[in-house]
Amino acid sequence: MSTTFTLDTATSRAHPVPEPVRRLTVPAIQRRKAGGVTAEPVVMLTAYTARMAQLLDPVCDMLLVGDSLGQVIYGLDTTVRVTLDMMCAHGAAVVRGSYKSVVVIDMPFGSYEASPEAAFLSAARVMKETGAAAVKLEGGEAMAPTIAFLVARGIPVVGHVGLTPQAVNALGGYGARGKSAAEAAKIAADARAVSDAGAFAMVIEGVMEPLARDITGQVSAVTIGIGASPACDGQVLVLDDMLGMFERVPRFVRRFDDLAGRISAAAESYAAAVRERSFPADAELYGVQRADSKPA
Repeated sequence: MSTTFTLDTATSRAHPVPEPVRRLTVPAIQRRKAGGVTAEPVVMLTAYTARMAQLLDPVCDMLLVGDSLGQVIYGLDTTVRVTLDMMCAHGAAVVRGSYKSVVVIDMPFGSYEASPEAAFLSAARVMKETGAAAVKLEGGEAMAPTIAFLVARGIPVVGHVGLTPQAVNALGGYGARGKSAAEAAKIAADARAVSDAGAFAMVIEGVMEPLARDITGQVSAVTIGIGASPACDGQVLVLDDMLGMFERVPRFVRRFDDLAGRISAAAESYAAAVRERSFPADAELYGVQRADSKPA
């Protein structure tokens, strides 16, 4: 990762890359959706570290520093136990490692629900400490006033409706939502409220496909599906699920790699080389006369 900063004389700002790179912006993401249709789907993945952000940034439009890091990074049983300190630390790392994508930081449970004012204090801290472009929070109609409060004060917001992991205790699990007509109507109303409150985008998670399709056509916000519908304006997956880092994944995850298997194989090769004393070899040592080297 580069640590050399150059000065952009046009803006008097330092950039940690050889040439200044202009990030995508929230308005640019919003403009993807015109007349209820998004011609170019939004590509989004989670990221939690600077190095992973570097690798994902060239191909993603948005990077989500999700509170899923509680489970993926810290081994917690739910996202409920994630703290604002965790989100700020990982969010700042992802911003440092990316130069193009819109970086969005999850607001953890307990950091925004009490009041719009409390949400603003938490969101302002996140924006200041990370340099991210937006925050994400869960909830529908109940959170609409908070979303409007944040947006009016210059904080772009991504909503989250359907299966909301922070409410897992109230929901009773991670099952798909919107199976009954009443629940589907409630989720659709939540999505409209979030969009009308000013959220520029929203994650629709774990709902019946026709419901996600209908919501996408009804709201002006850009919809990002996860276990929703290919008709959504974009898609997101938890990176470690997509890479095959875990044995069990939700039904809606497609594994694009078996990284866990490849890591295990590499670790086995390393262990074997250590035990047979073939690592380190002469080429990996200092002060050793190599067989193919010429005397000085």
